[in-house]
Amino acid sequence: MISPPTFSRRTAWPVVLVSGLWLAGCAQTPPYERPRMDIPTVYKEQAAAQAQGIWKPAQPQAVHTLPATWWKVYGDSVLDRLQQQADANSPTLAQSAARLRAAQAAVASSSAAALPTVGASASSSRARSGTQLADGGSTARISTSHSLGLSANWELDLWGRISAGVSAAQASAQASADDLAAARLSLQAAVAQTYFSLRTAEAQATLLAETLKAYHKSWELTRNRHAAGVASSADVAQAEVQYKSTQVQLLESETTRSQLQHALAALLGQAPAAFALEATAVLPAPADVPQALPSDLLQHRPDIAGAERRVAAANAQIGVARAAYFPALTLSAAGGYRGSPLADLFSAPNLFWSLGPALAASIFDGGARSAAVETARANHAQVTAAYRQTVLTALQEVEDNLTAAAALAQEEQLQREATAAAQRALDVVENQYRAGTVGYLNVLNAQATVLSSQRSLIDVKSRRLSAVNALLKNVAGRWEALPPA
Repeated sequence: MISPPTFSRRTAWPVVLVSGLWLAGCAQTPPYERPRMDIPTVYKEQAAAQAQGIWKPAQPQAVHTLPATWWKVYGDSVLDRLQQQADANSPTLAQSAARLRAAQAAVASSSAAALPTVGASASSSRARSGTQLADGGSTARISTSHSLGLSANWELDLWGRISAGVSAAQASAQASADDLAAARLSLQAAVAQTYFSLRTAEAQATLLAETLKAYHKSWELTRNRHAAGVASSADVAQAEVQYKSTQVQLLESETTRSQLQHALAALLGQAPAAFALEATAVLPAPADVPQALPSDLLQHRPDIAGAERRVAAANAQIGVARAAYFPALTLSAAGGYRGSPLADLFSAPNLFWSLGPALAASIFDGGARSAAVETARANHAQVTAAYRQTVLTALQEVEDNLTAAAALAQEEQLQREATAAAQRALDVVENQYRAGTVGYLNVLNAQATVLSSQRSLIDVKSRRLSAVNALLKNVAGRWEALPPA
């Protein structure tokens, strides 16, 4: 039978002390809990979006994932190419990636503090010393000393200061990774939006160029009718004014297109002079957005994930600040050879070594440690509030763009009908003018109405596309299926 180990009083107290220190160290960092949020089960505006075919219900057991190439839902090969260039060359992403590498290096640095440090030293010196003799003379002695040794130091993490620092660094690195993902998502959305705006400017310019041809013919017809004595000089002047005004609008659209191309080049990490995009004047159709739950944002949006990781880092920093109240225990060891001459350096008489613990603590610091703990707690409260605000802003963005996308879908349909009606009215007025039953001013008004309606239709299409694009960004460009009913 094996009896349990026994301890004398001389051996028991160190065990009790170390155990107590260990238990005390485990209690310095508060248990982490994700900040609680009251998240609704459904979006307020999802019914309107579903009615307009924007918010598509997910099928049970189906999985919808577009984690990296969500913009491909538009089916535009040019946009695909631009996104690839932006991801490879964007200075904005390069900055975020560099910050992530720095955060990862900080994790490695914090983790290294938990391990022993080992150092080596070597020295050689030659010294002269003199002695004054009683008869007034002196003697001189020259000595040579060589030394070679190793040393090691290890701070025991009794209070959890080092482990809390590692946890804080790890959470900060995870937040930096989420920041990189958020920056990439924002860049992708900006590239898509700028591209759509550029195509909108092209469509406006194409419409104005075609309208100019019709206005030129109308102006020429009016001059001919004036020469025949049928139309007045005022009609000719009005036709010229309409033609010139439309030329100004065309120049504005072309200028807008050029500026958007410059902006797109900057997003791609290129100089504007080195970038050119062929004009197509074609806007892609708005994409269908698979339905998502409000709670999905907490899992999918990188900005929310980054905010939550900052809360975790701040919570760990409270443990770091609390641990400063307790002494630091360091184990040190050193050994080597010291002597002269060099040939006998490694002999037994020249061997030296030392081993022992060191306990260091601050007795009075003027309240610095208390202030540090309060600062850590205040920072935790700050980032917790920031996390809640990030979640609320995310929910608002989704609701706003659900509303906008649904309303613009209706507006586009109504604008199509209005444009068709304006074109029918123009056909009637032109026939009446040729028959001489109405004045040219009626034709001008009808033409202006058609142009305004056509431009408004392009604008509505662009705004609807922007709303859907923003909605895709708001739900982080990736979705998972709803749970089965």
